[in-house]
Amino acid sequence: MRFAHRPVAMPLAIALAIAGVGGLAIAQTASRGVAPVDSSGSLEVSGVTVDVAGKDADSARQGGWRVAQRKGWALLSQRLTGRSTSLSDSALDSIVTGIVVEDEQIAANRYVARLGVLFSRARAGEILGVGNALVRSPPMLVVPIEASGGTQTVFERATPWQAAWARFRTGNSAVDYVRPAGSGPDSLLLNAGQQGRTGRGWWRTTLEQYGARDVVFPEVRLYRQWPGGPIIGSFRAGYGPDNREISRFSLRVESSDGLPALLDAGVRRIDEAYQRALRSGILRPDALLSFVPPSATPPEDDPAPGEDIAIDAETIAPVVSTAETINIQFDTPSAAAVSQSEAALRTVPGVRSAVTSSLALGGVSVMRVAYDGNIAGLAAALQARGWQVDQGAGTLRIRRAAPSPPPQPQAAPEPTPDQ
Repeated sequence: MRFAHRPVAMPLAIALAIAGVGGLAIAQTASRGVAPVDSSGSLEVSGVTVDVAGKDADSARQGGWRVAQRKGWALLSQRLTGRSTSLSDSALDSIVTGIVVEDEQIAANRYVARLGVLFSRARAGEILGVGNALVRSPPMLVVPIEASGGTQTVFERATPWQAAWARFRTGNSAVDYVRPAGSGPDSLLLNAGQQGRTGRGWWRTTLEQYGARDVVFPEVRLYRQWPGGPIIGSFRAGYGPDNREISRFSLRVESSDGLPALLDAGVRRIDEAYQRALRSGILRPDALLSFVPPSATPPEDDPAPGEDIAIDAETIAPVVSTAETINIQFDTPSAAAVSQSEAALRTVPGVRSAVTSSLALGGVSVMRVAYDGNIAGLAAALQARGWQVDQGAGTLRIRRAAPSPPPQPQAAPEPTPDQ
């Protein structure tokens, strides 16, 4: 009787074990990250404080946003031109692309807040008379590592550090960040253990999947004094397969409620460190990541001078043209931008197919293109169609060219009176 239940219990235990392993595999490949926010490159002014009263809460809030637009424009013009200017509310409404609420308190007839204001780069640059072009680095893959409680995490689950990088508006940075959303195989390919993996061949294959030229490792270690109490964040900016250190610093907040602000400040300082390294020539792609090893096939012996070579016409194989697969990184602020970019690529002569392989709405996606030719030919064809193209190892980074400012009207000559 004791052994009568074993044939039933054993398959049940095996089934539960298999189900557990299957659930683990599904959990590892599921999306556990945070999608990046808009990276369109709007000019941002943050930390604008307002304190406005109104007849009700809604009117006070609308009035506060109006005041924030005026203050933000004054700060932006001071930063770009060295002098503070002002515009009418109607003009500001046409160039403001968004309001970011950093902190707000709403009462029955009062609105107190700290806001960020986003301005259209093209329109604001035209009004202020400054260039709209932004010189950027080659694409850099971001692997945000958070160490807390003795565990290092990247995309295995959604972390506050990865969420801080998703909130960061990379359009204003000189470093072209490629921020994975943590979906698909991200948690398997990009984990904390990869920062010690220096093999260029492995990194070359991984970077091609994301359309990047090199990798950066922004890292934070969180030390909590007690639950709900002060938090100390130790930050480190590393880059390259060797994870070489660029900067290291620490920040502190007095309570756990200030953790998002702590991490946002850490992201900004790390970005500043990467931009300084870019200007000084330290942050540049590893040459070995773009190295293509020569073919192992030995060359055929050349015939001796004067030697006749017999060629059998029946043995000549027809030449079959094979398409080269090229990864193209492009901005996808909306779902419509994905289909529009794919349709634009399919109209290029020689392109057999164009399919988005890595989607990041509001950020930078990767499209896999089959092209009858080499990558240089595709880059030239895209440039001829008005795209801005940055070429990497098997990867192209494309952007829509900034529209040229409209010509200024010329004063008509005064008519001369008839003699």
